[in-house]
Order: sequence, then C-alpha cells, then structure tokens
Amino acid sequence: MTSRQSKIQEDTYFRLMRILEENPDLSQRDLAEKLGMSLGGLNYCLKALIDKGFVKLSNLRNSKHKFKYVYILTPAGVAQKMVLTGCFLKRKLEEYEALKIEIESLRLELERVPPGGDSLHSST
Repeated sequence: MTSRQSKIQEDTYFRLMRILEENPDLSQRDLAEKLGMSLGGLNYCLKALIDKGFVKLSNLRNSKHKFKYVYILTPAGVAQKMVLTGCFLKRKLEEYEALKIEIESLRLELERVPPGGDSLHSST
C-alpha cells in the first residue's frame, strides 16, 4: 500500500507532466500558479522530474527573450505520464465509488429523521 504522501507526490508529478505536455513554454511562476503550489515546491518537482529523465529543459536560442526555457517531456516522461494517468484514474474512480456510497448513506439517514427532528436547529 502506498503512503498518502507518495500518492500526493504522484498526483503532483502527473498534473505537472500533463500541463507541460500541453504548454511546454509556461514559466515556473505560471506552472506553480496552475498547480496551486509555491514556486519553490514547483522547482523541487521539476528538478526531480529532470533528474529522473522524464523532463528536459531546453533553451529557446532564437527567442528574443534570451532566458526563455521550455520543459519537454522525454520519451521516458511520456511513458511515465501514461503510467501515472492509469494510477490517477484508478484512484479517482475509487474515490468516486466511496463518495457514491457515502452520499447514499447520508440520503438514507435524512429519510429516517422525522420532520422537525433536527436537534441542531430546534430551540431548547
């Protein structure tokens, strides 16, 4: 069984790789904002993906912005993204099924409460 922390990290890598695949020229600041994380946290994740060989950093030499970079998924990164997509989808489907059960349980609980039987809102 994977830990909660590793699931969060896996989801973050998946979301980051998904965004990079569609928008490789986003700045780190834009990426951090899209993911709802700090710039330092994003930098840490990008470095990890680069170190694992899933993402490569490329300088746009012909750009008028000399320091403009793009983040490109490597073939290994594309393959890893597919693995993470499957894991992410499986986890979300499990969450969905658990929510359906919880919603049904709450519905049944509400049906058992007699009208005016709400103790939180009744006067004492």
